[in-house]
Amino acid sequence: MPSLCPEKAETTPHKASHASILVPAAGAFARHLAPADAHRAGGHTHRLASHATCVIYPNRSPEWIHHHDAPAPVAPTTQAQENPLEALGALLSPQSTGIPGNPGNAGNAWMGWLAYDLAASIEPGVLSRSTFPPDPLAMLQRVDLASHAPQTTAPNPHASPRTVLRSSQGREAYKRAVRRALEYIRAGDVYQANIAHQFTGRFSGSPAELFAALAGSADPVHGLGLIAPTASQSRPGRPAAPALPVSETIAVLSLSPELFLAYDAPTRRITTRPMKGTRPGNADPHELRDAEKDRAELAMIVDLMRNDLGRVCEFGSVQVDDPRAIERHASGPGAVLQATATVSGTVREGTTTADILAATFPPGSVTGTPKLRAMQIIDELEPFARGPYCGCLGLFHDNGSFELAVAIRTLVIRGTVKPGTDTFDDALLTYCVGAGIVADSDPESEWLETLDKARVLSTVFDIQTT
Repeated sequence: MPSLCPEKAETTPHKASHASILVPAAGAFARHLAPADAHRAGGHTHRLASHATCVIYPNRSPEWIHHHDAPAPVAPTTQAQENPLEALGALLSPQSTGIPGNPGNAGNAWMGWLAYDLAASIEPGVLSRSTFPPDPLAMLQRVDLASHAPQTTAPNPHASPRTVLRSSQGREAYKRAVRRALEYIRAGDVYQANIAHQFTGRFSGSPAELFAALAGSADPVHGLGLIAPTASQSRPGRPAAPALPVSETIAVLSLSPELFLAYDAPTRRITTRPMKGTRPGNADPHELRDAEKDRAELAMIVDLMRNDLGRVCEFGSVQVDDPRAIERHASGPGAVLQATATVSGTVREGTTTADILAATFPPGSVTGTPKLRAMQIIDELEPFARGPYCGCLGLFHDNGSFELAVAIRTLVIRGTVKPGTDTFDDALLTYCVGAGIVADSDPESEWLETLDKARVLSTVFDIQTT
């Protein structure tokens, strides 16, 4: 796969100071930071400043935003890859020259998110919904993992009164979608489909303070906050436009408990930990452990993930390390019990990051099985594009190793910010929750399960479901 060279990249020569990455000190991603004490426990986050953001859109060349004192980008002479997966693979290739206009290739890793809708670039025909102007399919920020600042951010996400989040579908519409999914299951189209609904509201304030408030109670294992401006809306096939104001910033604030993929390049060992089965945190763990429906639900996804890893792993190396464990996540009203499995394998020599993503993305725990048909049903029954939700987020090291979380329990905030800050002014906030539908699912019970997953926000927002 060709590299994303400076002379082949469409650039947006705009510098912005409000791009940053928030890593909870007690979470899994803090282990990748330096120095060695970067992951000590405590009620603070590490803030990393990015050198540049690469934004990948459907059917057009990647675009760039340069931050802080990064060098001005060079003017491109030819188009880069317009297939999003190829562009992503080129960016993450060891042969990539990194940031256009920055011959020093500042930083040692990429951190960011991949949207669920990137799946249409991997398997055309599984998704039909599109947005105009098109939403980004990926946003990756160039960072130096050794350069970060521990800080305690005051959990003051908004002024009173508390922001109200409402389900855009509501109970009855969601239950109708579940009943329709059950019809597909009984007809033999799928064994399982993950169906979600979306809470929406307006948000004004600092996403860093919001993230601090939520992460403090949720204590997410794979928590990560990513804040960056979008690139300009330039047209495909045209040279880079002159400097334009960046009109929108996206904050993706994830409280994810679920590991999608952890890949160690030196050993070529890859691990996934799918979750299926949820109960409120005050429930009896034995009730979830003994629930046959939830046990079957996880077993189906374990088989799917074994098959996905088998597409890129050495024959006979894929194994189920732990078929089912009951874990507790978060605290207070947002606490939940989760059933989790662990699957691992050894990736074949010569396999690229793009190859691994093509075989496994999006995560099977948030699609269903068979995966492709489940995604078509999701596209039919969910009246919104998922965007970052149910995609993945995390970091890619320059040596080829990476760690990615499933983008569940993830808020997405989009809007304008005050100049020179990351503070939003009346932005749109969305938060999606879903449930795995199987043959013996009860629509009302599935609705209640989604509310269990939304309660993690109740310390900050008023959740309204009618």
